[in-house]
Amino acid sequence: MAGILVFSETRDGTRELLSAGRDLAGKLGTTLTAFATEEGFAQDYIACGADEVLVLPALAADQPIEAYVPVLLESAKARDPDVFLIGATARGKEIAAKLAVGLNAGLCSGCSGFALDGAKLKMERMLYGGAAVQTVVCTTRPQMASVLPRSFDPAQPEEGRQGKITKLSTSPRSAVRVVSRAPKQRESVDITEAKVVVCVGRGVEKVEDISLARDLAQAAGGEVGCSRPIAEEMRWLPEDVYLGISGKKVKPDLYIGVGVSGQIQHVTGIRDSKVIFAINKDENAPIFEAADYGIVGDLYQVVPKLIEEIKAALKG
Repeated sequence: MAGILVFSETRDGTRELLSAGRDLAGKLGTTLTAFATEEGFAQDYIACGADEVLVLPALAADQPIEAYVPVLLESAKARDPDVFLIGATARGKEIAAKLAVGLNAGLCSGCSGFALDGAKLKMERMLYGGAAVQTVVCTTRPQMASVLPRSFDPAQPEEGRQGKITKLSTSPRSAVRVVSRAPKQRESVDITEAKVVVCVGRGVEKVEDISLARDLAQAAGGEVGCSRPIAEEMRWLPEDVYLGISGKKVKPDLYIGVGVSGQIQHVTGIRDSKVIFAINKDENAPIFEAADYGIVGDLYQVVPKLIEEIKAALKG
């Protein structure tokens, strides 16, 4: 057998992989198969492009997601896919590495995009903090990649699509036992879901001045994020809202950088924004190279005027 396999521990992640996989399957003239962690997801994955969905057995309460590795491995060996894509979450990257060892295959970890050269997959990943792009080609079979979240738009359901649903019987196994689970306490909303992101950089002089960014975000119907130093060095905002290659990657309709210098590590996390708008008093700031629109000026003068204009436009 051949084809393309995709696995992610989340529903949204699987939809993103289905979007990428459907395009590849069409070009290669092959089939697309998705793993589902819940039976209720199966029909949705078929509607989103899967030709077949393999429903994984339920995990026991003390089993981690990594317990699926033996099941995924057995299925991959039986199907001998051309390509195997795994969602590059923190745990997904570990699963991908274990599968690559089990399949004796190469793996492009942290893949952010790819293209076909004949039947070969040319995969791209960031190097040196986002300063360079590496192209990887796997010479083994299957060609494997762990794909960074939000690298592809989620596949949208197509009414009337038909496909095959297969329940797998191999039992999940792991040497690790889950002793307890506790939800992580979040101090903010999920910044990756925001349609408008107002990002605070080191151009903001005092922690109290972040209220300017909050006022702008409120006026524009968005959320506040930040560059890495604001979260990790100054501790002005929580770490789950900092954007960049080692932080969150966002794809909002509008990104507004307030006092953000725009180093490559930060731009890597925002470059897929539909519109990038920068405010910085330094006309040579790197952020302007990535920006669609920019204002060279003092953010303490520009932001209040921008808020006034947005409010006036909404009233009109």
